[in-house]
Amino acid sequence: MEYLATALVLLVAIEHVYILVLEMFLWTTPKGMKTFGMSKEDAESTKVLAANQGLYNGFLAVGLFWGLIHSNPEFAFQIQVFFLACVMVAAVYGGATAKKSILIVQGLPATLAMVAVLMNAV
Repeated sequence: MEYLATALVLLVAIEHVYILVLEMFLWTTPKGMKTFGMSKEDAESTKVLAANQGLYNGFLAVGLFWGLIHSNPEFAFQIQVFFLACVMVAAVYGGATAKKSILIVQGLPATLAMVAVLMNAV
């Protein structure tokens, strides 16, 4: 179970690095606009907000990586639970306010990782 928990937390962290790249660097490119379903005008007018959003996704990723490498297993567990909970809350909020697919794309991996982390602690 430990390997599964680690793999799922790593997956969520990598996903949030990808979101950081999309929001901070690719927002106004064809890839970014297609991913978020925006016109060039909308992308240009919201790129500063998107970069800020991307930075926050980067913080989530860094927190998850930190939880994976911390030398104290009890504290590593707490870090992982905290940051996975943050991702889950953000997914619920994003799913309710922006795009329902966020619940699946971000919420489902975070929830699976949380279950694995909690089961590994038992």
